[in-house]
This record gives sequence, C-alpha cells and structure tokens, in this order.
Amino acid sequence: MTENSYKTRCGCIHYFVNLIDKQKITLVFLPGLTADHRLFEKQTEYLEKKQNVFVWDAPSHALSRPFTNNYSLSDMAEWLDEILAKEEIYNPIIIGQSMGGYLAQMYMELYPDKIKGFISIDSAPLQKSYISAIEIWLLERAEPLYRIYPWKALLRAGSRGCAETEYGQKLMQKMMMSYDSDPKEYARLAGFGYRMLAEAIKADLPYRISCPALLICGEKDKAGSAKSYNKKWHQREGLPLKWIKNAGHNSNTDQPDEINSLIEKFIRGVECI
Repeated sequence: MTENSYKTRCGCIHYFVNLIDKQKITLVFLPGLTADHRLFEKQTEYLEKKQNVFVWDAPSHALSRPFTNNYSLSDMAEWLDEILAKEEIYNPIIIGQSMGGYLAQMYMELYPDKIKGFISIDSAPLQKSYISAIEIWLLERAEPLYRIYPWKALLRAGSRGCAETEYGQKLMQKMMMSYDSDPKEYARLAGFGYRMLAEAIKADLPYRISCPALLICGEKDKAGSAKSYNKKWHQREGLPLKWIKNAGHNSNTDQPDEINSLIEKFIRGVECI
C-alpha cells in the first residue's frame, strides 16, 4: 500500500491506499479511538490484492500528528470526503471499528448518496435516543480518569480490555505505545475523542443508515455498553447483526479470518444491488 497525506487547518492526515480499479468498490477502513491503521493489518494484508483498499491514521493519531485538537466529528467526515475525492474513490464501503463506526454514521449524515455500504465493528448507534444523559455526562468527563491512571497499568488494562487473543492484545499495546513518550498526550486524545463523540450525539441529528449495512460485535466486548447497543440497534433498525465468538472490542484482530469472510460476503451482496 502507498502512504499519502492530506493537509488540513489542524494538521496533516496520513493514510494508506491501494487502488486496483477506481471504478470498483473501495474498502475504507476507519480505526477506533487511540488505534491506528495497524488495527486493520489482517484485513488489508488479505484484501489488498483483491479489492481497492484505504485506511487512515485518524486526525491526532499515530502518523497524523502533531494535530491541533480543535475539530468535530463532522470536520473529520468532511476531511475524509475530501481525501476520497482526491484519490478518486467514488464507491466506498466504509468499515468502522468503534469510533470509526461513529465517524461512518456522520459521513452518511453529510453524504448519504456517496456510500455504497457500511460495516460496523464493535461500534454503536450515534442517535441520541439510544444514549442516556448520564452516559453523555461521563463521555464529557473521561479525560481526568485517564490522567490519573498509571501509564503501565493503563497499557495493561487497555490491551486486555480491547482484545481476547494474544495477537489482539499485543497489537493494541503496540498502538498505545505510540504515546509512550508522553502519556498525557494519550489522556488528552482519549478525553478529546469522547467529548467530540458526546457533541455529535447531542446534536441529535437523524444519523440514518442510508445504505446496506452489517453490524459485527464480539461476544466478549467489554467496552461500555457496546453489546447492549448492538442488540437495540439490530432490533430497532432491523440491521443484520453477527456475533463473533471468542472476540472482544477489537473483534477484527481477535478473529480476523471470520471478519474477512464476512467482509467478502458483504461485498458480494452490495455488488449484486
């Protein structure tokens, strides 16, 4: 894959892309908060020779630093759209893990006719009706908790809390180690990300799913209320939901072969429409 970059008012976004045929579907992978492009390495390695593939380091993450934390989820969606246009990617299936899934929903809100499909991996609905007032309150006040948590303990808790397998846990720890020289930067990033998410929820926009979609969630996902949110999302919206055995919040790292198979099946379904 080729590394490229895109300059914004807040900093430079780095991303990786491999385009075989621009007329065909492109898989756009969006990692979750504090993770980076490496989160999807098992997906990109498997799919890049078969499909157009794009993955980024989100603003303020990994290679996309330094970056001023003065932007919104809608700003991120606009930057993503500008990058896709720059790369002449016009048929995206967006695959978002956790925060990446929220960003995908914001993208659909702003550009409902530009997206060909949406796969949510251990994410949740962005609609305000799903979220309680206390949950929003907690999102807005997460940063102090990260600041007081000893860094080595946070590394252990973060990696074990996100993944069930040795590979998944080591990968999460490796991504967190991008901030080892300044753990306060990690706390600022997490706090800013959760506040940004809270603002997007409080905006109370429709956030309708405007394309074929698939919900994926690890059976052992321990992140917040992800499992209960996915159950409600599936029930209210009628979206298909696939539970992944022996997988945590980063289910695509715990069970990559199963996730890759589900992605390929989803692509075939979209191509038939």
